[in-house]
Amino acid sequence: MGGKTTAAAAAADGARRTDDIAPWVPWLMWGFGALFYCYGFFQRVAPSVMVGELMRDFAVGAAITGTLSSLYFYTYAGLQIPVGLVLDRFGPRRVLAAAAIVSCAGSAGFAFADSLLLAYVGRALIGVGAAVTWVAALTLAGAWFSPKRFAFVSGMTMALGMAGAVGGQAPLSAAVEAVGWRGTMVGAAVFAAVLGLAAWIIVRDRPGAGAKARPPAADHAFLSGLKRVLGARQIWVIGLYGAMTSAPMLSFAGLWGVPYMMRLYDMTRPEAALMTSLMLVGWGFGSPFFGWLTDAIGRRRVPMLLSSGGSLCSLLVLLFADLPLAALYPVLFLTGLFAGGIVLTFATARENAPGWASGAALGVVNMAVMSSGAIFQPLIGWFLDLAWTGETLDGARVYAAEAWRSAMIVLPVCSALAVTAALLTRETHCRPQA
Repeated sequence: MGGKTTAAAAAADGARRTDDIAPWVPWLMWGFGALFYCYGFFQRVAPSVMVGELMRDFAVGAAITGTLSSLYFYTYAGLQIPVGLVLDRFGPRRVLAAAAIVSCAGSAGFAFADSLLLAYVGRALIGVGAAVTWVAALTLAGAWFSPKRFAFVSGMTMALGMAGAVGGQAPLSAAVEAVGWRGTMVGAAVFAAVLGLAAWIIVRDRPGAGAKARPPAADHAFLSGLKRVLGARQIWVIGLYGAMTSAPMLSFAGLWGVPYMMRLYDMTRPEAALMTSLMLVGWGFGSPFFGWLTDAIGRRRVPMLLSSGGSLCSLLVLLFADLPLAALYPVLFLTGLFAGGIVLTFATARENAPGWASGAALGVVNMAVMSSGAIFQPLIGWFLDLAWTGETLDGARVYAAEAWRSAMIVLPVCSALAVTAALLTRETHCRPQA
């Protein structure tokens, strides 16, 4: 009883502190975390417009290129649990600033790599720095906004991430054509350094907290939050939903969609990048929509089913219907729109953990989400290599249309698993755990 009273008093005190500050301050604090997430998503999809150059410069095939790209996901996913614990312990301000330094070093290393091994190291370091972005942004959102707005602000975070992803498609493709892929990565390194310095100067972990304030989890044993979260069966179900919802986006829009469109629809790379970015635009619209919808109706499970079922149907149409070019536009947009339900993963997971362990909960489910990119990007590349007939163009492997279609079968299978996970999710009615 005493613990519940203390928690309620702390929540009321936090609400009073929030009421006393200017309305724009929470948006500013959250905005730095969200902007870093935007940068991280840009880095996530950037290799999709460099596939040919990476194959040529490092003399590798699709499987190795997929592995190079997915190293971002290996380090990103592997660090999600430690990131959640560290954020609970030290707060987002310190962690964001440190992560920006790592991102800067990784981008510079990748840009100047003269061997595949050095490129691996640079890409992995980019993933290490970006690993902080999503959970830090949501930690700031949870600290600075009412719980009733958490899903919507999460959706807005995802929308800003999609802006970075769109920037990593057609605009980045144009930049690669102009200054090369190495030059664009040098620019990304400089931007990370500037962003980290700004976050250190401006960001505060929560209302009323100074630069040296102690986060709430400092009063608990370091691994207490992780033990609490890993013991909750619903966290695992929610993590499966997130992983299977994100897999088509991270593997198709994040890497293989551009060469897929170039091969099957005879597009130029800028045209294919622009077409693929429609999925990311849809994701950007879908994330705040599903966040608003779930907060408005006070339910999580029904929007999760709408998202996963819609993703399954749109992917089946996209990959296996004989679509004219004009029909691709709405189908790609709708595929991304339905994938916006990924934000429900984090809102629901946070409601299945105590507030002092929210970073751990977000870290665990985000590890599951990002693991899907680490698994499915190279898996699709492996399927493509299995069907390769030996054809090359300018030193890069060329894959037949049928090879592309057979490799993409895994994507609707993922969406079907997401539907199953949504059915197994317990309704929280948008209420956080005491």
